[in-house]
Amino acid sequence: MLKEFKEFAMKGNFVDMAVGIVIGAAFGTIVKSFVDDIIMPFVGVMTGGVDFANMFYIIKNPVEGATYATVEAAKEAGAVTMNYGLFINAMITFIIVAFALFIVIKGMNKAKAAMEEEVAEAPAEPSDEVKLLTEIRNSLAK
Repeated sequence: MLKEFKEFAMKGNFVDMAVGIVIGAAFGTIVKSFVDDIIMPFVGVMTGGVDFANMFYIIKNPVEGATYATVEAAKEAGAVTMNYGLFINAMITFIIVAFALFIVIKGMNKAKAAMEEEVAEAPAEPSDEVKLLTEIRNSLAK
């Protein structure tokens, strides 16, 4: 059983998948930072200073009539909140990741199509048997 697991774990596809997952997680972190730290401040300025990260609706407030400036303050006070601003940030992050993946896959498909086109254009080299028969024919013709 240990031998089977070792064979499974050392297969190229498994290792490639693991590397892809790690890189994908790192890429997700970079995109989240890009959205939160670079894009959303510009969006906030264009929308008159709205901070999407702190847009929320209080579902249940432990203190009647209390208001909170941030989601963290509301949670610290024990309020139950619906954080639609964080959802908007997550959607923007998703759109950016999806677009980046689209660009990468589009480039890969274009490169793959170009390689297939080169293979289709290049004449297939005759087999060794055909080469030998051609040489024999040419020798007999002389």
